Amino acid sequence: MPAWEGVCEFVSVAEQGSFTRAALALSLSVAQVSRQVTRLETRLGAQLLYRTTRHVTLTETGQLYLQHCRQLLDSLADAERAVSQHLAVPQGTLKLTAPLAYGESHIAPLITAFGRQYPALEINLNLSNQLLDLVHDGYDLAIRIGHLADSSLMARRLASRRQYICAAPGYLARHGIPNSLPELEQHNCLLGSNEVWHVQEQGKRRLLRVRGSLRCNSGHALVHAALQEVGIVQLPDYYVARHLQSGALVALLGAYQEPDEGIWALYPHNRQLSPKVRMLVDFLAAELPQRQRP
Repeated sequence: MPAWEGVCEFVSVAEQGSFTRAALALSLSVAQVSRQVTRLETRLGAQLLYRTTRHVTLTETGQLYLQHCRQLLDSLADAERAVSQHLAVPQGTLKLTAPLAYGESHIAPLITAFGRQYPALEINLNLSNQLLDLVHDGYDLAIRIGHLADSSLMARRLASRRQYICAAPGYLARHGIPNSLPELEQHNCLLGSNEVWHVQEQGKRRLLRVRGSLRCNSGHALVHAALQEVGIVQLPDYYVARHLQSGALVALLGAYQEPDEGIWALYPHNRQLSPKVRMLVDFLAAELPQRQRP
């Protein structure tokens, strides 16, 4: 006899307090419900219910059995819900945020491709370098780069980025090749939003303060300046990889290069991730590493 036989009928009778009401809830006859419960008691060798002409109450054994059966039925419902969500087609609104430059070059094109696959999905992409509050601002997902602060958010690593210190061969021919960090003081270091570069020395990460004639918050503008032999620049691989591969830029100070940083998907800690978010995260995890190759 199947282990589940009679369980649903017993739980319904216990919760409804009546064979008649349980039969109505299950769309079965009263005789069928009664027969299944009796078979269950016989199989267990225990009486689960006290029956009178007016009332049905649980025995002490019945109360214990009901607790376990309720947990089993709840778990079964969770399993069926998980399968339904796994097979569901993404729809509704999906709201996410990503850093401005990286979002423009890498995330936005992939979001467009993902949206074409699921026309029932409305995507709201906010490109911003501000660390927005996902829960407070109603975001489903955020793309973050580098070290993550401790939080209640869930995180999945999508890809990695590597910072390169590099310069054009023409600049190096005129000014020489720096072989140590102190030698950078003699060079024109092109700056982004910060006055520091990220390096690793003797196995420890540190921030190196540098100076130069140009500061710009655009990685593309800094790449252009480096290609024009203006100075030395530190930028992530997705800005400079193809130029390094072609020889238009030369990587420097490899011994001081810090470890790769993560590119992360962050999302609120829900008991079950919605299909639209899960499928987008899976899509980005598959596509981003390919897109970042030179």
